Amino acid sequence: MSEQTEQNQRGVVIVGAGMAGVQTAVALREQGFTGPVTLLGAEPHQPYDRPPLSKAVLLGKAEDSAFDVDFEGLDIDLRLGVEVTGLRAAVHEVDTEMGPVPYGILVLATGAQPLTIPGTEGVPGVHLLRTLDDAARLRPVLAASPRAVVVGAGWIGAEFATAAREAGCEVTVVEAADRVLAGALPAEVTEPMARWYQEAGAELITGAKVAGIEEGRVLLADGRALPAGAVVVGIGARPATGWLDGTGVERGPDGSITADAYLRTSLPGVYAVGDCASFPSGRYGTRLLVHHWDNALQGPRAVAANILAGEPAQVYDPVPYFWSEQFGRFVQYAGHHGGADTLLLRGDPAGPTWSACWLRDGALVAVLAVGRPRDLAQGRKLVETGVIVDPAKVSDPGTPLKSATA
Repeated sequence: MSEQTEQNQRGVVIVGAGMAGVQTAVALREQGFTGPVTLLGAEPHQPYDRPPLSKAVLLGKAEDSAFDVDFEGLDIDLRLGVEVTGLRAAVHEVDTEMGPVPYGILVLATGAQPLTIPGTEGVPGVHLLRTLDDAARLRPVLAASPRAVVVGAGWIGAEFATAAREAGCEVTVVEAADRVLAGALPAEVTEPMARWYQEAGAELITGAKVAGIEEGRVLLADGRALPAGAVVVGIGARPATGWLDGTGVERGPDGSITADAYLRTSLPGVYAVGDCASFPSGRYGTRLLVHHWDNALQGPRAVAANILAGEPAQVYDPVPYFWSEQFGRFVQYAGHHGGADTLLLRGDPAGPTWSACWLRDGALVAVLAVGRPRDLAQGRKLVETGVIVDPAKVSDPGTPLKSATA
């Protein structure tokens, strides 16, 4: 019996039942894999989509956001409430509290876990927003319209502040950096975004470090105390890979699994996809760690293709994409602006709709669109093709980006 046949008979085991894990299972079936597929999810809930948690689910407009996937019909063995605690590659098994699970091929799709503020665990009124249970706990709190403090002015902080204002809460957002989205975008782009908070009636305090959180208030390092009926911590996330210590799976300093261009890990027969894995981008000449929905949708298709081929078959080198709904605006981003040498604005950032475009060596490498979805769609295609563009045309909001080639 060949190694490939034996692996197919033992089947594919996927650790993690979020978007990346579910889509890997579905892609395997769609691409013709007939062997056993086992999907292990740590949470007890039917697998669900995360973006609605900070919007419809949080505001009570939807009970959940379960994926519309017929696992039984696809012959996917879905096991919920199963937390994987270890990996023993030598015998092709993962360990769970319910016993070992053998695999032929293993896919790691464990996602990311939110960062916390040390010393705040167990403090009443302190919340994270990462899981369906988190949203369920927060929903009645918001309905009572307390004074809310959001720690972190990143994407998730802005989305939660938006939902809290919509629910009628007084909102204060505290950010340790001197501006919003400091780790994601340059100051020229984030400066107008800071005004969105004020326009929405939310107070924004930047350059303020949180010294501690007590029941009913947030303590700042400068001595201020902010009253808080609810505190939501949104200071980022880290790949959920601590359980891989000592397994031989190579990881980066940030904890992300170091996958290759085919999303293979350092262990034979083990792949990694989604928020937990970084990958080398030939397009951008750097390693990317993308904590966004589209990466968890696209990566699984490459993983499935490579598993079915039994050899490196499909390079994964996407144009990263994500969106955020905040303060009445639809913000979209495609590409990677690290290494760009030119930033061009389309439209007035003080207005309701505008875009930012990044160029490198004359080619568009990233675009951010605020209320201009056509710019995003056309810009994304230009990034994919890598064609040289005319800066004057790119800067003209009246010229379609698709017509901006040099």
